[in-house]
Amino acid sequence: MSRQVRKLSATGYYHIVFRGINHQSLFEGDSDFLYFIESLQQIKAEMAFEIHAYCLMSNHVHLLLKENKTGDISQIMKRLLTKYVMYFNKKYERSGALIASRYKSTPVEIDEYFIPLIRYIHQNPVKAGIVGKLEEYKFSSYRDYVQGGRLTDTGFSLSLLGRDEWVRLHQMSTDDDFDVSGKINLSEDEVRRKILRSTEGREPHEIAGWSKPERDAMLRQLKEKEGLSIRQIERATGISRGVIARS
Repeated sequence: MSRQVRKLSATGYYHIVFRGINHQSLFEGDSDFLYFIESLQQIKAEMAFEIHAYCLMSNHVHLLLKENKTGDISQIMKRLLTKYVMYFNKKYERSGALIASRYKSTPVEIDEYFIPLIRYIHQNPVKAGIVGKLEEYKFSSYRDYVQGGRLTDTGFSLSLLGRDEWVRLHQMSTDDDFDVSGKINLSEDEVRRKILRSTEGREPHEIAGWSKPERDAMLRQLKEKEGLSIRQIERATGISRGVIARS
């Protein structure tokens, strides 16, 4: 079976995620995290792309990158992953694959979800219980935003809200969940059909007028049983993302 062709981003922004094969750790110690960051900085200098957020976890990595030439993202990731895997395998005297399957790349729009995506990336260590505060984690771009740094391109994100509001939103505890599974997106008609099946024929927009317990129960069902994302439910029903997340 042939691989699915990657979607190109109209904005040049991509949310990249890759994981260790069989849940294996990608980083065994601080020196490995630092080598990856140095490699990212070196390749950035050579290929002139932008880094708007990153977070290195023990067995997976989040990157929010902006290519300056359409299609560059493939070469960027090839160089980065090849360089790091060669380093890791040599250091730990291993061979074979380190990265699980292909990395996941999701095109990103400059819309109301841009800052929540950056927040989601930065909050990974807190949600995993590794640190209590965002600024305590050494291997994400959050410190570049609040303390300054050379690697992350912080200007655009901060200009959208201002530094104080940007920091305030980052301190909010959320249930944001950005789908990076690489699955084929459902069409609006397919989403509607799933909802009609769950509601026994009642239109998606009607859910907003239900009683709160009934509404929230249906929202949970659509997410957990039907597998719809928060964004898909929001678009179909008109119910806000925050209400859906809290349900």
